[in-house]
Amino acid sequence: MQSPATQVTSLIILATLIFLLMPVFLILYIRLYNKHKRNHVIEKENMKQQFDAEILKTLVEVQDQTMQSIATELHDNVGQLLSLTSLTLNSINLTDQEKAGKKIENSLSLLSKSIKELRELAKLLHGEQMVEHGIGHAIDQEISWLSKTGAYELKVSNDLFDIQVSSPDKDLIILRLLQEIINNIIKHAQATTIQIDTYFSDNKLFLKVKENGVGFNYDETKAKKTGMGLNSIHKRIDMINGKLDLDSSPQIGTTILIEIPYP
Repeated sequence: MQSPATQVTSLIILATLIFLLMPVFLILYIRLYNKHKRNHVIEKENMKQQFDAEILKTLVEVQDQTMQSIATELHDNVGQLLSLTSLTLNSINLTDQEKAGKKIENSLSLLSKSIKELRELAKLLHGEQMVEHGIGHAIDQEISWLSKTGAYELKVSNDLFDIQVSSPDKDLIILRLLQEIINNIIKHAQATTIQIDTYFSDNKLFLKVKENGVGFNYDETKAKKTGMGLNSIHKRIDMINGKLDLDSSPQIGTTILIEIPYP
């Protein structure tokens, strides 16, 4: 059994060791904390750079898609209107004033339609119809282009026109998601009917697209990581902390529901 003096000496030595080691542990803790803080800052900066790069890429893709739509519209719509105007004017026989008057009237009507279409295209070129006026208007414009193809029976419910919040960065990604889904339907689905529903609830934006095409095996396609733009869709949804619910069956069709925290 230790004597009281020995016990006191041991306690003094232990207290001294603790007193000496505490600053060492404190310094180590501060260093680890600062290292973790620096790594966190670097990680946040890298994530911001990746997000900004993806936003820029998305903006370029949206603009490219818009330019393709404009080119198609110029060729298929405005071009046809002007061709019809030219044919009508060239067929005018000035000796038959009554018929000539009707053809001139028709030509003026065709020119008026052409001017209206060109004005709409000019707005689109200036970005007024993309995301500047809100995601509801941007989606409406995209659906308008799809409607003009006349290839699908469209059922649309767009409740995003009057929402009081906005997020331009997310709007770009949401618009690109819709464009990518529509492109996949055009390329792969062989659908005749497309239903598009958009709405806002509980600080979340919902985008639902349903079509009656040939469908596919979602699990197999996802596992292969090829085709149909699914990887790109998943990547974009993950970027904005969204959720994807996809239900597809061969010969029945596909339903996609995207839920996004907004703004």
